[in-house]
Amino acid sequence: QVQLVESGGGLVQPGGSLRLSCEPSDYIFNLYSLGWYRQAPGKQRELVAGISSGGDENYADFVKGRFTISRDNAKRTLYLQMNSLKPEATALYYCLFRRIWPTKDDYWGQGIQVTVSS
Repeated sequence: QVQLVESGGGLVQPGGSLRLSCEPSDYIFNLYSLGWYRQAPGKQRELVAGISSGGDENYADFVKGRFTISRDNAKRTLYLQMNSLKPEATALYYCLFRRIWPTKDDYWGQGIQVTVSS
């Protein structure tokens, strides 16, 4: 079973930056899309940003202009650059690799904590 390993989280002051990374333990064929989600205490998991196999990006309104999703195909790694962080960004962040053919499979990371606080 392929595992996704996240890194780059931690504690940062408001206005600061963090870069999250997500790397699979093995190659995943026929990826359809990749994304970052987050879940704050007492709230549902929500989409932060996504990128299609063709490179099209989409962002939640609350991060537009501050977060950037990207992928390094050679390293098979997904990134999320987070700038101008706000305290409400505090949450567990999860990466998702999705495949829809030949079977529909969702691969989730284990979650990494991001805390924005002074």
